[in-house]
Order: sequence, then structure tokens, then C-alpha cells
Amino acid sequence: MVRELSHYVDGQHVQGTSGRFSDVYDPCTGEVSARVPLAGAEEVGNVVANAEKGQREWAAMNPQRRGRILLRFVDLVNANMEELAALLSSEHGKTLPDASGDIQRGIEVVEFAAGAPHLLKGEFSDNAAAGVDVHSLRQPLGVVAGITPFNFPAMIPLWKSGPALAAGNSFILKPSERDPSVPLRLAELFTEAGLPNGVFNVVNGDKEAVDALLEDPRVSAIGFVGSTPIAQYIYATAAANGKRAQCFGGAKNHMVIMPDADLDMAADALIGAGFGSAGERCMAISVAVPVGKATGDALVAKLEERIADLKVGHSLAKDSDFGPVVAASAKERIEGYISAGVEEGATLLADGRGLRVEGYEGGFWVGPTLFDNVTKDMSIYKEEIFGPVLSVLRAEDYDEALRLCSEHEFGNGVAIFTRDGDSARDFASRVQVGMVGINVPIPVPIAYYTFGGWKASGFGDLNQHGTDAFRFYTKTKTVTTRWPSGIRTGASFVMPEGS
Repeated sequence: MVRELSHYVDGQHVQGTSGRFSDVYDPCTGEVSARVPLAGAEEVGNVVANAEKGQREWAAMNPQRRGRILLRFVDLVNANMEELAALLSSEHGKTLPDASGDIQRGIEVVEFAAGAPHLLKGEFSDNAAAGVDVHSLRQPLGVVAGITPFNFPAMIPLWKSGPALAAGNSFILKPSERDPSVPLRLAELFTEAGLPNGVFNVVNGDKEAVDALLEDPRVSAIGFVGSTPIAQYIYATAAANGKRAQCFGGAKNHMVIMPDADLDMAADALIGAGFGSAGERCMAISVAVPVGKATGDALVAKLEERIADLKVGHSLAKDSDFGPVVAASAKERIEGYISAGVEEGATLLADGRGLRVEGYEGGFWVGPTLFDNVTKDMSIYKEEIFGPVLSVLRAEDYDEALRLCSEHEFGNGVAIFTRDGDSARDFASRVQVGMVGINVPIPVPIAYYTFGGWKASGFGDLNQHGTDAFRFYTKTKTVTTRWPSGIRTGASFVMPEGS
């Protein structure tokens, strides 16, 4: 049975009216599991109007009460974790434990955002001038929107909506049309938690819906995560329409392995960070950079051993290390990169093309792939593959490894494995990448630090979650106050001094 999905507006499910739909697949079988409506510009406009109306009631509620509703939402998500994880796995293909982690890392940001009473405090200066006080207020923007990717259908929507809602905004989510069911279920749980109708809305769609959000003057800010070309487009279009924007793009995350590193630890870290979630993570490690020939030879041997033991299978199977990629088009693209790597001269040590899983032959399977002797000019190094493909690019020394990480077009995440504190400290200080791990392969910051990459990985000066999120989703108003003392001095025609 193919389910027909909906939008979620004003606290209820709403059927699409555009007449356009997109198929949602089960990546393990390759079969269509649902149809999702694609909203037109008129539908998006109606959602924005509803969100604008709902925001007034929500903003008038004090931040502590808003925080309590968000914490009730967190409790409901935890109570429904198994259902949500299974739903997420069925449309994305990641394993159940990985799906649960997706959800958990999302609600951690909502928990942090519930501290809005403290995070929204302004400043106060007593007697800034004779009889004059100055204070600042942080106020919500109004209606804001998030355009989120398929690879984290729970985490990234919650990273964006949690702080936005806590700050008093209403939120419109345009999730990926590839796995929209979890966002719709989260909307139901927000309503059940007590969020007023119209404050959290889900509108499904494609470029037409995105452009409608970008062009609507009632939408004050846009948050986006996806590919770099689309991030650039949304950032530029939002700015041209007078909106704030934080847009996060592609990645090519390196892991440097120094000669003194624990190579077993490093190899285990590379296997998990490179192939977990079938490599469909913006923080996946896709390039290993061993320093020195001996380090490279030993590391590659350990990687080959571990890859041979990996189990690719159904996302609900307990023994699966990772499942399928999200779509047939993703499988085709990834296998195209593997072929290009061979043609460009890289050494293919493990080939994930043509993988078949018994009983699920129609699924979108790509096995773990390992390249050695990769060079900087190869497409498998320069471009984001977004699949289970790990490239080994060898460096002669530490300085070359540091340059490789710093000079790449993308600057999202990076890691170094070493036992030497001086090397680690120097690397963290000098590398031109936004998020750094030291003996940590996937350095995703915890909820009260910000998440964001540099260069072609991020557009905008404020990152996701942490205090940056509250700066992004609020505007600052500064109030200067003087109360009449009864002394009249007459009109002044000079610029007032600060003291």
C-alpha cells in the first residue's frame, strides 16, 4: 500500500492542492512506499499567512513557558523514539541505532534551546550619561523557514526549529521530499506538546516551494543545509530579498594520521566515520591522509582487513553495519565516481559497485570502497561523493598534510590522530577548517557550541545551534531612556556625547 502524505499547517494535516507529487522510496527494496505532495507558490503563501498569525500568540508567551513546551516535546520524542527511528530508517536507509542517533542529536539542541530565558537576556547600562540609561532587547524575527536535507531528516530540522521557536518565531519547515515522514510526525508531536497552532508548519515541495519562501517578504530568515551550489543560490537569493540566511554546503573532510598515532584506533575511526550511514553525512571522513610511507602502508593494510568484515544489509537487520544509499540516482552517481577514480589512476583496493543483498535485489546498494594513491587533481578528491567511498592521499610530512586540509575548497570538518600534544595543538590552531577533531573522527560539536564549516562549506556569519542560533533568530533593539527631572535646558543642536 502506497501512503499519500500531506503538509502540516495550523496544527493539522492538509492535503496538497497543486496536483504534483513525488515518490518516496524504501531504499532497501527500491519500491515506492509513499507519495508526497509538492506545494505550489499559492500553497506556500497560505502557509506563511498562517505562520504569521500563529507567531503573534507564540511571541507574546514568555520564554520560560515556551521552554516548558519544548521540554514536553523532548519527552514525547523520547517516548516515541522506536517508532520515529523505524520510520526514519524506512525512508532514508540508515540503521536503527544510527537513526536513533539522528533523532537524539536533534533533541539535544531543543533541550539547550529551552534555556531561552537566559539566552535571550539583553544588556543594561545604568547612568550611561547624566540621567540616561541604555538597555537592549532581543526580539523574534517573526516567520522563519528551514530548508533541510535528506541525510538527517530529524536532526537538522530540530537544529533549526528548536532555537527559532524558543526565541519566539514561528517556523516553516521544507524538508527533503525523499524522506518527509519523520518531519511530519515531529510536527504532530509539537502540537501534542502544546505548541500553538500555526507555529510549526511543514510544507513539502521542490524548487517552486523553495523559491516561494525566498521571495515572500513575510519570511524574515532562511536556514539551509545541502549542496554548495544550492547553498550559494539560496544565500544570494535570500540576501537579494532582504532576508537573513545561514546556508551550509558540501564537505570533503580529511583525517590526518601521524606516524605516532595508534593505527588500530585510527583505522577503526576511519571505518566508522567513512562508511557509517553509507557515507551520507556532511561530517563523514572521505579522505585519509597518512603521514609517511610506513604509516600509509600500515594504515591501508588495516583498512583492507576491516572492510572485508563489513556487513551491508537491510537497515532493520541487527548485524548491518550500514544500509543502502537513499536513491537510485545516488547509487548511480557514486558508482560513476568510483569508475572515474579508476580511470584517473587511483588504486582501487575495495570496489563497492554491483553489490547485491539477498532478498533485496532492488535496493540501492553500494558497498564499501577504498582507493589508495589518490592525488589532488582527481575528481574523487576534489568533489563531494556523499557515499561509502574512502580515499587515501598520502603526505610526505606534517606540513604537506596540513596544507592539503587547509587548501581544499571545502572547510567543513577535519581530524588529526596523534599522541603528540604539540602537533595536535599546532594543527587545531593553523588548519583552515571550521570544526576540528583531535583523536575524534567526527567532530560534531555538542548542542551548546556552534556547528558550521568555512569556505565553500558555509555561507553566512552565524552557525547552527549554540548561542549563534539565538543571534541569528533574533533582532536586537537598543533603548535609550531619560526621565524628566524638571530642569529645562532648551534645544540642543550638537551630537550628544556618550558621557
